[in-house]
Amino acid sequence: MSQSKPLAGVRIVEFASFVAGPSAGLALSQLGAEVIRVDPLGGNADYRRWPLSNRTGESLYWHSLNRGKKSVALNLREAAGRELLLRLATAPGPDAGIVVDNAVGRNWFSYDALRALRDDVISVRVEGRADGGPAVDYTVNGGSGVANMTGPAYTDAPVNHVLPAWDFLCGQEVVSGVLAALRRRDRTGVGALIQVALSDVAMATVADLGWYSEAAERGDRARHGNHLYGSFGVDLVTGEGDHIMIVTLTPRQWQAVGTATGTTEVFAALAASLGADFGTDEGRYAHREVIEAVLKPWFAAHTTAEVEAALTAAGVLWGPYKSASEVAAEFAAHPEHEPVLTAVEQPGIGGVISSSSPMRIDEEYSGSAPAAVLGADTEPVLAEVLGLDDAELGRLRDTGVI
Repeated sequence: MSQSKPLAGVRIVEFASFVAGPSAGLALSQLGAEVIRVDPLGGNADYRRWPLSNRTGESLYWHSLNRGKKSVALNLREAAGRELLLRLATAPGPDAGIVVDNAVGRNWFSYDALRALRDDVISVRVEGRADGGPAVDYTVNGGSGVANMTGPAYTDAPVNHVLPAWDFLCGQEVVSGVLAALRRRDRTGVGALIQVALSDVAMATVADLGWYSEAAERGDRARHGNHLYGSFGVDLVTGEGDHIMIVTLTPRQWQAVGTATGTTEVFAALAASLGADFGTDEGRYAHREVIEAVLKPWFAAHTTAEVEAALTAAGVLWGPYKSASEVAAEFAAHPEHEPVLTAVEQPGIGGVISSSSPMRIDEEYSGSAPAAVLGADTEPVLAEVLGLDDAELGRLRDTGVI
């Protein structure tokens, strides 16, 4: 299967930490590329990042984002270690000379330094801000305006989202940059410097949704918790205390809610009395709290199984709320229910829940692989890519470079 993946034969050197760059390397690896992750001896700043395994204390975060990659560890405080990284990044070959990094401020690893060794090198660099300033997901999110839209109606305090969404979106921009630059180089022989600033990713995303234009015209939107903005959607609680999210984005989906809950006539009468049209997004959104109040008793009077069966039979767009531990337990009991997830035996930790790429190629998931032990591939990679022999590797070991 690996040889049939789209990027089989492509070699990418990843010199990046935290989420954006490593998530890009992971995605490229799942597409079949050989991704060589390079860390300083002892690991980069993210090597011990939470969450940690209760069993061994190892970082579940690091081992999850770096699975399927080769791991090289070099003493980058020494000129000899830096030279090895530069040589790996610019090694010859039509499918090599591709670098993903967030090495901002390391002049020795600049695009000019790389290009001096390989004129057609492709360097895709993650930055905090386009002006060179530092930023991470959690600082960018606050400045994007999203934290002020998020949260319950009873407070105006900003609410951060737990998911580092800007990091992962930035990682996918990096993937796009790699593929676009490789396509251009294949056609023209020209390399590229591609810079992706995390803050630009956040700003562009919010602008693409029309949210800044809306704010310019109307001011900041009111917050209203779990209600869907611009139509009707909200979580409702079953008689067993489980939360179910229902969403109505089309007239058919709205009609399905009435069918499932037996409220079609009630809502028809209510719409007539209010002079509203619940068949439109605007009508449902304007009267969202009234609609919610009508639906609450039906949900509260039925078990979770009864609610789910009725919603599914009627064609309602709905989904359950689950805790992460519930998802993990369900995967253990019924792994076939979430085929994108898979179990992997991770050296140093044991069994972990991993995943394939969400992209199915020729109707198949990519499968997963464990992360390599930090530095485990250093000598094989240096021998294969740079042609170093046993004597040279022994000298590098003896001098503390590897």
